[in-house]
Amino acid sequence: MILSVQHVTHYRFAAPVKFVVQSHRLTPSLFDGQKTLGWQVMVSDGIKGGGFRDGAGDWVQGWSARGPVGEIIISVQGQVETRDLAGLLTGHRETVPPEAYLRSTDPTRADAALAALAASCGGTETLDRAHRLSSAVSDAIAYRPGTTAADTSAAQALAQGEGVCQDQAHALIAVARHGDIPARYVSGYLMAEGASGEASHAWAELWIRGLGWIGFDPANRCCPDDRYIRLGSGYDAQDAAPIRGLSRGIGAESMDVTVAVQSLQQ
Repeated sequence: MILSVQHVTHYRFAAPVKFVVQSHRLTPSLFDGQKTLGWQVMVSDGIKGGGFRDGAGDWVQGWSARGPVGEIIISVQGQVETRDLAGLLTGHRETVPPEAYLRSTDPTRADAALAALAASCGGTETLDRAHRLSSAVSDAIAYRPGTTAADTSAAQALAQGEGVCQDQAHALIAVARHGDIPARYVSGYLMAEGASGEASHAWAELWIRGLGWIGFDPANRCCPDDRYIRLGSGYDAQDAAPIRGLSRGIGAESMDVTVAVQSLQQ
């Protein structure tokens, strides 16, 4: 199908800052499951810097703004033609070896409870075990917006039994890595119809020998299909964040985000 995206991120600073520098992973991935028909990223008063494709195959674009800066508005709009590949990430070029994604990070570190959850999932074949792990995370962490924060870890989300797609993806990554299955965090968009109502979405990819990377979305109990647009990946949510940056100044910063994903063709 053809999906249309409108995504606006509005940063406001309590007092004007001297400068803002950002790196964006806001460009759709290049792989067999999606084809970009048109895509534009605009930054208010922004100066476009250098861009590069990193070892994970994601496009990273630099932006900056010179002060005094009171607000930054990042507008993304475009259309992507998607295909359902049952979660398979085929035709995606990258140079980072899958084994690199066995490394734990603070949000994805497995504690005793996560280790027990991983041990409770059987399966002699890696693909079967991956599906069982994803289902176990869906059962153990209910999708409930507003119950966790950006810095909530997988262990904390499991302990309270609820969270959002970020928490469920972190938990799946934690139990997969605990079982020596390379796993990574994926950010993107979803034309939401199921349990997760977030148009900005996150899921996990697990490496299955002989098949490659396969996506699993515990929030919606499925593998990514043609409702999904993949942007980028990383070790965890912070590493895969669509927008990362820093500013120089004094005062608080606030952020508002609106995202709309619609189908233009059935």
